[in-house]
Amino acid sequence: MFKEIPLTRPTTPLLDLIESPAQLRAMEEELLPQLASELREYMMYCVGKTGGHFGAGLGVVELTVALHYVYNTPEDKLVWDVGHQTYPHKILTGRREQMHTLRLRGGLAGFPKRSESEYDTFGVGHSSTSIGAALGMALASQMSGKDNQTIAVIGDGALTAGMAFEALNHAAHCNANMLVILNDNEMSISENVGGLSNYLSRVWASRTYNALREGGKKALENMPSAMEFVRRTEEHMKGMVSPGTLFEEMGLNYIGPIDGHNIEKLVTYFNKLKEIPGPHLLHVITQKGRGFSPAEKDPIGYHALTKIEPKPALKTTAPAKPKLPKFSDIFGQWLCDMAQQDKRLVGITPAMREGSGMVEFSKRFPKQYHDVAIAEQHAVTLAAGLACGGQKPVVAIYSTFLQRAYDQLIHDVALQNLDVTFGIDRAGLVGEDGPTHAGAYDLSFLRCIPNMLIMAPSDENECRQMLYTGYQHPGPAAIRYPRGTGPGTTIEKAMTALPLGKARVLESGKEVAILAFGTLLHSCKPVAAELNATLVDMRFVKPLDEALILALAESYSLLVTVEENAVSGGAGSAVNELLAQNNVVLPVLNLGIPDYYIEHGKPTEMVQECQLDADGIAHSIRTRLQALKQKPLNKNVV
Repeated sequence: MFKEIPLTRPTTPLLDLIESPAQLRAMEEELLPQLASELREYMMYCVGKTGGHFGAGLGVVELTVALHYVYNTPEDKLVWDVGHQTYPHKILTGRREQMHTLRLRGGLAGFPKRSESEYDTFGVGHSSTSIGAALGMALASQMSGKDNQTIAVIGDGALTAGMAFEALNHAAHCNANMLVILNDNEMSISENVGGLSNYLSRVWASRTYNALREGGKKALENMPSAMEFVRRTEEHMKGMVSPGTLFEEMGLNYIGPIDGHNIEKLVTYFNKLKEIPGPHLLHVITQKGRGFSPAEKDPIGYHALTKIEPKPALKTTAPAKPKLPKFSDIFGQWLCDMAQQDKRLVGITPAMREGSGMVEFSKRFPKQYHDVAIAEQHAVTLAAGLACGGQKPVVAIYSTFLQRAYDQLIHDVALQNLDVTFGIDRAGLVGEDGPTHAGAYDLSFLRCIPNMLIMAPSDENECRQMLYTGYQHPGPAAIRYPRGTGPGTTIEKAMTALPLGKARVLESGKEVAILAFGTLLHSCKPVAAELNATLVDMRFVKPLDEALILALAESYSLLVTVEENAVSGGAGSAVNELLAQNNVVLPVLNLGIPDYYIEHGKPTEMVQECQLDADGIAHSIRTRLQALKQKPLNKNVV
């Protein structure tokens, strides 16, 4: 049991011998527990150096070792769900000495990535995709005449999503040769203990039992009544001692639960299951944060770590400045304040209570709070149903996760013009989690939907007031705000609804007008001062302040739109469309996230790559102005 994260590289003699799983498979089985201990300590050391997801990886160390020991990866396909837990997998698959680059620009990704390693069979960052992807790989192997194994590892949390059950249902229908490992680390599916349960788990995984099971089916297939009796007897026996009846009903052979930290037992089960055709579900019980006592006691708090810096020498310093609130904190405070005023408010989250700033709300207003688990589609349709019943639902959701509920957003909410407010967190570039978690597209996919009100606050107070504005609006409203903190603007306690579709002119200048959408406004301020440009806080993406934009078009040589969203179809595109609809021919420079995926790195690095920092914005404007001087736009062309 480790109590502290090692700050110096630990001694790992066995782990140092492994450059690939083939070398792991050549190792004596009795050495595997020691290898697991070394792997766990080395992972703690690496995450302490770089930061990253923590508890989930500690919980699957033994499972990862056993999987690569038994299965012939990468020919056998190992598919991880979400990817929070794949650091041990990366260490064992040739990336041990690169772990110090984890989540850094140009370094290893924090999630499985196909272009990074042949052992990463499926790129992932969103949950509940593993079973469907593994099923596709298993069917592809069958169609190609291959006999390799396919294994999906999914957590009990990820199993709450509908698409996981859709894939399970289809796997049984296809009778595909695949193994689904249910990694149960939160005890959300009841654990069964005792000799009888362990005995039946061993029996259900044996070739003898499965041969008898299939042979009995064939012998009784012409005797329906006897067949039904045998089926029900088997079902009831399993139902008494395991939670597997549901999976058996779906057509999967359920085995478990077993101890996911017992390598010897895991190796035994995997070796048996390799020999049995058909779809199987192995239920393993693991502990998140296993082996590190603080993480075992607080698995939520140790879900991820920031980089551990050496403690500085004690010295007299000025008092530290108060920490600025995160935008998620501003949302959480507004939610509590609003719920205090309006008992119709219902807060909804798809398993992102902590990340979305809803902890206090969930405690103070439990009857007005719903965590629907990892089920974004259900979250949105639930909100639609609540709105139909006269309540005032507020959906707190990350931008990247709202993508998963797009049909429900259009069909269930906007089409019916229902009163649902969306607090869209993590909008824009999110840093080390990379493109899987970037909120790069919400302005593009939201603004094409009729009935939507879309706002982008530039600071903390604007965020609070826009949340109130959206809540008061009698229809679907979206307020998108970034990860982290704002510029430090004073937040007014009083809430005031903003006039819809009205922007703010902050600075007046000549020749160039900069239209800023969201928090990049503050990167534009020094640029506007340097270039003597007009600066506008647009506030609203839909509806636009059309009168102001058309007035600016008459007075300026260049309009510049700036947004932390994909340039394609974003807020700048809305400005372009407005000008075209009004036959206005004017140079427009659209600045935003370019048309490729921005890889992980520090947020400042990602912003610089997109040239959305002050220097990049200024350079882009000067370049366009120079080009216009060399080749002026022909305004007579309409």
